[in-house]
Amino acid sequence: MKLSITLGLIVLFVTATAQQGADVLLKKVIDKTKTYSSIKVDFEYRMLNEDAGIDEMKEGVVYIKDDAYKLVMVGQTVISDGQTIWTYLEDSDEVMVSSATEGEENITPSSMLTSYYDDHKISYQSNRRKENEGLKTVELRPQTGKKFVKIQITIDEDKLQIESFSIFDSGGNEFIYTIKSMKEMGMMDDGFFTFKESDYPDVEVIDMR
Repeated sequence: MKLSITLGLIVLFVTATAQQGADVLLKKVIDKTKTYSSIKVDFEYRMLNEDAGIDEMKEGVVYIKDDAYKLVMVGQTVISDGQTIWTYLEDSDEVMVSSATEGEENITPSSMLTSYYDDHKISYQSNRRKENEGLKTVELRPQTGKKFVKIQITIDEDKLQIESFSIFDSGGNEFIYTIKSMKEMGMMDDGFFTFKESDYPDVEVIDMR
């Protein structure tokens, strides 16, 4: 009985220490990223759902400044000034306008790189191959109900930079973002993060607010 209790306490201590270490590492990455006035990130996006036979891959670039961002992928551009989101679809030449503040579960490029999730349980996920490459994976699980069930963030511990992150939702989908490069851009004009209808003379505006 004493041995069982002792082993249980050791496991509890190791788990708590690992969780605290993951929490500290993630905070260091977030604090470093917050020092950049703006960032350009080139990334690879992959959506997986084994049960549905889905395996889609795209490349894109996102520019981030505080809560504002501009995300460009093949056939689609998403722009937000932090208050409004414009989603432009090239094939249909239409832009959908929505509020950036609607819903508490929105995961934006800004929040993925700079937010600190106080309402998530944070822990390390062991992966010897990645650990040998100087990478560590931190897992965040929501303490309250969310559309996603967990987020896994792989971090370059030496650079204090996110290497990739995966979002898992309750429908069995996994959304994987692999960062190919991250570059500080200096000051960027606020106008870069707004949709200008004059640049798209034939665009159909669909206001969903």
